Amino acid sequence: MAVNKLTVVGAGNVGATTAHIAACERLGDIVLIDIVEGLAEGKALDIAEAGPIQLYDVSVVGTRDWRDTANSDIVIVTSGLARRPGMSRDDLLAKNVRIVREVAENIARHSPNSIVIVVCNPLDAMVYAAARVTGFEKNRIVGMAGALDSARFSCFIALELGVSVEDIKCVLMGGHGDDMVPLPRFTSVSGIPLTELLGPDTIAGLIDRTRKGGIEIVNLLGYSAYYAPAAGAVRMARVILNDSKSLLSCCAYCDSQYNAGGCFVGVPVVLGRNGVERVIQLDLNEAERAQFEKSLAHVRLLAEKVDALL
Repeated sequence: MAVNKLTVVGAGNVGATTAHIAACERLGDIVLIDIVEGLAEGKALDIAEAGPIQLYDVSVVGTRDWRDTANSDIVIVTSGLARRPGMSRDDLLAKNVRIVREVAENIARHSPNSIVIVVCNPLDAMVYAAARVTGFEKNRIVGMAGALDSARFSCFIALELGVSVEDIKCVLMGGHGDDMVPLPRFTSVSGIPLTELLGPDTIAGLIDRTRKGGIEIVNLLGYSAYYAPAAGAVRMARVILNDSKSLLSCCAYCDSQYNAGGCFVGVPVVLGRNGVERVIQLDLNEAERAQFEKSLAHVRLLAEKVDALL
């Protein structure tokens, strides 16, 4: 039986943590690549040496040579500048477009049949850039935003209610930013609608904290989160490699769906071995639709800026 191959682009906090979690979950052989001499090699060796302790027996190698990534099944793109205090995700746009363009060119050259999971910010714009540059089918380019935002929303709900996070199922839509759209009406705790358990003011507070979840960590640490983003990316990779047909919120291509008109934006999707296998069309009410359209307008604006930069 063929062994899956995963490439993680970028050996910083997010990339190295992604590689470690993927190794712990035994998803396949892992290549960690970075342009900084010794960085990917050193972190990959450290992860490999943890194998006898954590009992995973996969290959973990670090490199600066894209040829070592050839024929990857999954490529997870974490490379790019991270946010610092006072920065918005949009502030990273121009510099990270240049980075993602070079990465995407190498992915297309060395792993033309791969599925690409983009993690770097501004997320929706970077997914769009990767899709444009690789020329891959739209279903093979997906962004890790909804998995992270859903986890944050679930975490805050669990803390508020004093329940297990395993009981919480939630849906988020829109761009990965301050105008993301958590949907309480589609969020439940062991099947009980969230709106039956918490009042509107409390829910509004949880939504606000979810929207600001990234900057809350940036302000505390001085740099971006990495444990939860890495876990979100690995979860998506696991679902794809296992062909699980799981329903997750992800940044995916929408055309007629939600009248998006050809944008990559956060929506509920079914993920499987082919990547995004279908977009789930929810019947949004007037308020939810207005919030989504506002977020979508921001995503479109970023896509236009990417077009100008490419």
